[in-house]
Amino acid sequence: MPAITAAAAEGDRSENAEYIYRKKQLREIDRRIHYLSRRLDVLEVIDRIPARQDKVFFGAYVTLQTETDETVRYRIVGADEIDPSRGYISVDSPLARALLGKACDDEVQVQLPAGSAQFILLEISYENE
Repeated sequence: MPAITAAAAEGDRSENAEYIYRKKQLREIDRRIHYLSRRLDVLEVIDRIPARQDKVFFGAYVTLQTETDETVRYRIVGADEIDPSRGYISVDSPLARALLGKACDDEVQVQLPAGSAQFILLEISYENE
């Protein structure tokens, strides 16, 4: 029996905390379904590698050198695909916007929430290695 039906069966719904909670949960699920349905209408699958692989475009894997000589690797993805644990950053992020159109050995100055940072673009790839 679904949770909301079970909660409704417990009696007076106006004072039934379980029923109220389940109704709220159902509204949140409906809101998420509505959001995802709208996103599906505007999403575009990019399944090809750009003609110019020497520049940073959507879908690129980039290796950067930080100011402290560390190397970091990111992939530029859509807003619905971000995953910091895998190094996937949104194309709308300040770093990705600064990298778009850049080539290897270019220096990139980025204004991050923690302050200004500078990176050197070491490598661009469109294949997951």
